[in-house]
Parts: sequence; C-alpha cells; structure tokens
Amino acid sequence: MIHRFIHSIPNILFGRAGIAAATLCIAISSVTSAVQAQVTDSTRKDSTARAAQLHAVTITAAPADQGSPSTSTHVSQRVIELTPAATPWELLRQTAGVEVHQQGQGPGFASDASLRGFSSDHSTDLALWVDGVPINEPVNGHAEGYNDWSLLFPLAIQDIDIIKGPVSPLFGNFAISGVVNVRTVERMTGTQLVASGGSNGLADATVLSGFDHGSSGGVFGLRARHEDGFRPNSASDLTQGHARIVRSLAPNVTLDGGIELYGARWRSPGYLSESEFRAHQYDIVSNPTDGGFKRRAQERVSLRVTGGDLIWRTTAYATQGRWQLFLTIPPAGGQFEGTGSQTEEEDSRTGFGLTSAVTYTTANTDITVGTEGRLDDARYQNYFTTARARDSVNALFTGRQLSGALFVASSTTIGRLRLDLGGRYDILDTRSTPDVAGGETASGAHGVFSPKMGALVRLTREVALYANASRGFRSTDGVLADPMLAPITVWAYESGVKLDVDHITASAALFRMNVSNEQTFNPLTAGSISGGASKRQGIELGLHAPVNSFATLSGDWTFNDARYTNQVVPGDDPNGPAVVLNGLRVYNTARYVGSAALDVSPSASADAPWTIRVSGNWVGPYSPFDEPGVVLGAYGLLHATASVRLNHATTLDIGARNVFDRAYPELVAGHIVAPGEPRTGYVAVRYRVM
Repeated sequence: MIHRFIHSIPNILFGRAGIAAATLCIAISSVTSAVQAQVTDSTRKDSTARAAQLHAVTITAAPADQGSPSTSTHVSQRVIELTPAATPWELLRQTAGVEVHQQGQGPGFASDASLRGFSSDHSTDLALWVDGVPINEPVNGHAEGYNDWSLLFPLAIQDIDIIKGPVSPLFGNFAISGVVNVRTVERMTGTQLVASGGSNGLADATVLSGFDHGSSGGVFGLRARHEDGFRPNSASDLTQGHARIVRSLAPNVTLDGGIELYGARWRSPGYLSESEFRAHQYDIVSNPTDGGFKRRAQERVSLRVTGGDLIWRTTAYATQGRWQLFLTIPPAGGQFEGTGSQTEEEDSRTGFGLTSAVTYTTANTDITVGTEGRLDDARYQNYFTTARARDSVNALFTGRQLSGALFVASSTTIGRLRLDLGGRYDILDTRSTPDVAGGETASGAHGVFSPKMGALVRLTREVALYANASRGFRSTDGVLADPMLAPITVWAYESGVKLDVDHITASAALFRMNVSNEQTFNPLTAGSISGGASKRQGIELGLHAPVNSFATLSGDWTFNDARYTNQVVPGDDPNGPAVVLNGLRVYNTARYVGSAALDVSPSASADAPWTIRVSGNWVGPYSPFDEPGVVLGAYGLLHATASVRLNHATTLDIGARNVFDRAYPELVAGHIVAPGEPRTGYVAVRYRVM
C-alpha cells in the first residue's frame, strides 16, 4: 500500500491541478513582493503589535471567539494526545459530544458526524475546514458534500473548534448544523517520533519535525498506519504527508503555505443482520471483494498584510482527489447480504478556491468584508458488479460547480452589550453531463442569502446572556444528476448563558432549527427524497471546571428533539402506499449525546510527570435509517488513558477504549447493522529531541 501510494504522489502533485496551484502560489508571491515594497516605516511599529495578536494567517482558521453570542467547543492539542481514538470521528465523539455513527467500512469511506440532530449521512451537514481549506466535496454522486475526516494528520493538529449552528458568516455551503475548524501547528523546533500498537493488529508510526527561526518556521510530517480490524476482511492501510512553512517577509507581511497528502486502502466486511448483531456474530463477511481506496492532495498558500487599523488576509488553494469503492447493497445483512448487488463507485476530482477578506479594527469594533470563490470538477461512475467485474452501468456523470460568495461580519461592544451583525450571499452554478452517447448538459443556478445576528449582555464580569438568529444552507444530494434541485435551508435560533469564573467555564443554550426542503436518505434504494420540512429543538450544556489543584472535569451534552414536520417517502413496495413520517423522529439521530472527562495530573504543564484521563461518551435513544417509528435503546462507553514521562525526551501512553466491552450499534439502516468496536487497547511511545 505504502509503495503504491508513494508512486502515485507525482501524478497527484504534478497533474494539471498541481501545476495550476503552483502558478497560483507564484502569482500570490508576486503580489506579496509588491505589497512588501509599499510598506512604510511609519506603519511598521503598529503593524508589528497587531500581527503579534493574530493567531492565524488564514481567514477561516482563526480560533473561535469564546466571547461571541454563540456556542462552540474547543479541543486542545493535549486532549487530542490523551484521547484513545481510532478515527477522527471517534476523537470528536469522545471530546466534544458530537453524535457519531461510523459506517464501519474503512478509512476513506466517510462516516456520519452530526450536530443538533442532523442525520448528516457521510457528515454532509457539517462543514470541515483545515487551515482555511474546505474538505466537503461538491458534485459528489455518492453524497453531496461527502466529508472524509480521515485526512486529518493527528500529530500536526494544534487545536480544533466546533462551532454549533450556521452562525458564522465565514462559512457557507454545508455549514448547516455547524463547522469543525481545524488548525495545524504553525512552527516547532526539533523532531518528534510517535510509535504505537494495539488491539486488532494496529501499528502506527509518525515523524514530525520542524524549525523556528523567528521570521520563519515550518513543520513537516510523515505517517503510516495499518490495522487488521476487529472483523475479518476489514484490514486497512493509511499513509499521510504534511508540510507547512510560515515566513515573515516584512514586519507586517506574512506568507504561509501548506501541503496535505493522504492515501488509504481498505477491505470491507459488510453489515450484519439484526439477529446476527444480537448474537455477536461479528466474524461474518458478506462479500470478500468489498473494499476500496482513497487519495487526496491539497496545496494552500495564505497571505496576511497588516497596516494601521486594517488587516488583509487571503487564502488560495487547490485540491485533487480520487476514490473507488466496492460495496454490496442489501436487502439483508450478514450472510444474506450477498444476495443483493455489488456496486462499484469511482469519483475523480480537482478543485480550486480563494478566500480574501479585509478586517477593520478599533477599540470597540471589528468589521470584516470578504469574498469567497470555488470551482470543483468531478467525474462520477457507478456500475453494478460481481466480484469486482462490471456487469452493467448504473450512472456516469461529469459535473462542475462554480460558487461565489460575498460576506460581512461585524462585532461592536457598547458597555456591557456586544452586537454581532453580518451575513453572506452565495451563488451556486452547477452543470452536469451524462457520460453517454448523446448526453445533454443540464445546468442550474441558485442564490442563497444567509443573515447572521447575535447579541450578548454581560450581567457581571463572570456571567453573560446571549441570543442569536441565523440562516444556513447546503446543496442537496443528487445535484450531480439534477442541478436544478434547490438547496436545503435552515433558520436557527439560540439563546443561552455563559459563566467564566475562577477557571470555571460553563454554558447552557436553548436552540431551535427549522429546516426547509428537508431531505431523507433511503439506504435500500440508495435514493434521496427532498421537499419536506423538519425541526430540531433542545438544550446544550458545556462545562470545564477544576475539581481541585490536580483534577479537571469537562463535558459537552446535547438533549435534542429532532422530528419531521412534513415528510412523505415512497414505501419499500413501489406499488404500495407512501410512508408518512410527519411527527416521527429524524432518521439517524439520537435524543441525547454527550461526553465527559476527568483529567488528573500533578501539574497543568505539558511537562507533568504523569497524566490520567478517564472519559465516557453516551448516546441516547436512537432512530435508525429507514425504520419509521423505531427507537433503539441508549448506551454509554468508558475510556481510559495514562501518560507517563519516562525522561525529558520520552513519554509512554497506555490507553483503552470501551473498557467494559459494551456491544453497541454504530449504525442501523433498514434492519442492517454496523457493529461498534469491542474493547481495544493501545500503547504509544513518544520521543522528542530538540
């Protein structure tokens, strides 16, 4: 796998998209030189002071403002290190209370992450950004906004913010339930080596090295991972490359560039029937030829220029990707699943994008005005196959989506009152051509206006009340075949209270989200039904509090009522009556999800001699895909990690996930089950040399 991936890198990097990205970098470097030449001595001192206060170069990668009238969760680098998570989805489930239903197929086959009761098949309702680059894939025939989190490079992550709701004007398409905003480490000194192994044939090795010379810094990393899986025919391999370089061209001009490479290959055991799952018959393989691969590369360059009260930030990027999968379609799980049809899906794509914004800052006001543009080209193929041999064609399309947006965000503080006003206007132009003789191009354009507004009042220095209202959207599944399909939109309302006193931070929020053009996915027909309506309403709680001088308690919980208000879908029998879902719970959502953790350490420093983390995540009664009125029981999982510093350079981590070996379903759809991972353990050795 590693050998094949390494040989594929030149094709990925130096194809037409890679050349265009390189040209883009050269162009922006030329602009940088021109800007640098215009810097005057009179502005340098003030610009340097402002640049020191900025946390990121990229416009969409700045840390979430914890004083804003909205809800967000922060995951630090140290918490990431101590979490016994096999996947990025598992990491967010354990640390941020995100609802997760893993597909159980392998890396590259995107799983489901949900905020506030959005079913989010393949995480399509949740936007993922890494250092200012959007990861969701438009014009994707499998799922519009297909969102593969496996490309995250764990050791290179500085921190993660989960912004809940469509409240930020900086994010548009797919940020309907919220945003996962990832920032990587900007610079480091020395080299860090991490080698880990564990249950189910897990072997993972990462090397991260970098430099920090004041005016310039960089980080470079390589990672290789293999896992046999807890079920037969579920082995997977993953390889990654990461690079980031930051350079100050002048006291007020900073250039930042990055590259991400990712490749994965896996085998799939398939799903189980409900009876097989109850009997713990995890050794059943539906079709030994199921599996797939995924490759992705992305290049980014960002420029920041400061002067007086103004900050100009621009990020340009290019992406290239290809994935292929073979998956057997039910009608039944387990040993009977092979009676269905195996499909082959392929997706090849390139993309380009640019985000640029100017921020004006005074003592009490920040105003940001910006623009975003994106172009994605994709070719999607879908065949019926037997043991990976093609029988017939199901769908062949070439698609292109050109999108653009104007956005504005403002924040004004008047005494104890903070007002946030903003919004964005997005235009999506989609074209699709069937790859068959005589195929005619179809096109469709849609414009979406998304206002954002919020207010926060500080009752005291420690306590604040807030409220916000916002609109968000995402493209509908199926636009690759029918570009005229209108986007899904949501109006979101939230009010809450924030507490920050004596190192204790806590929050409580009430939310309501009204969805128009609701879309429900039917896993048995692999089709989507649009045009309905639904609502989500509930309460969110967050806490981070020291118990005493050496222990800290943290947690995030969402209690949610997600229901269809107007949704009718065809029955399993095409000639039978339709199924009315009005009043029923939204598929693939739980009534409550939560996570909690207790961290114990003799010191808050990263150099503490030892740290113990005990955590758990809980999923309340769950409504499976395509089973109207069915609600499954709740479950909770316990996890534990101990980190011991052996000497100044070496640290030993020992961890266990699902300590009590709880049997639970990750995903249930049309009476088939993806089982959750049993108890697993791991050991990791971290070695750092300066």
